[in-house]
Amino acid sequence: MAGGGSRLSVFPLPGALLFPRMQLPLHIFEPRYRALVSDAMARDRRIGMIQPIPVALESATTANEAPPLFGVGCVGRIAHVEALDDGRYNIVLEGLARFRTLRELDVTTPFRQLEVSFDGFADDEDDAVLDIARRAALEIESRRFADAQGYAVDWEAVARLDDESLVNGIAQIAPFDVAAKQALLEASDIAERADLIVQLMQFFARHGNDDGDGATLQ
Repeated sequence: MAGGGSRLSVFPLPGALLFPRMQLPLHIFEPRYRALVSDAMARDRRIGMIQPIPVALESATTANEAPPLFGVGCVGRIAHVEALDDGRYNIVLEGLARFRTLRELDVTTPFRQLEVSFDGFADDEDDAVLDIARRAALEIESRRFADAQGYAVDWEAVARLDDESLVNGIAQIAPFDVAAKQALLEASDIAERADLIVQLMQFFARHGNDDGDGATLQ
């Protein structure tokens, strides 16, 4: 999916990460995002997932404005859709490629649209692997983290995951804050992302979750 200047309808959602070849289930209930899903189903089934900037989100909510967005997101294709009787949707997005925002478009639709580029994300190809030591360090730290948090994990199933599914799966579900999640999304490759996950888990273990926002890079 190379090339720039593509038009993309987006769903800004804090804490929700999508990566290429990963899946993200979503329950769609707000009217503007129901319109987004309906529009996507009538066209190419693509929706861009992107995070609002946290401080800007608070200010924009108070001022009733659209918050600024981070510069990098991931486009997904609606792989499954369940239309409910009251107009809501349950959907599953399947990640296609990360994108970089070029500019926001002036549109009349209730949902936001961006002009984006898909260039510059070479690791989005399906050949990403970790070296043995990095994989082992990630699994060890993940066990410590899960035990400390009281999570029940099927470690035999985890051991069977390929490197990309392991790293990106942890990035999607780990209880880190929005800034940390964005850093994971923007990591240049899965090795850098794996190292950052380990650092965040170690930080979380030292500092806990006293402020209720998870591990933070701020």
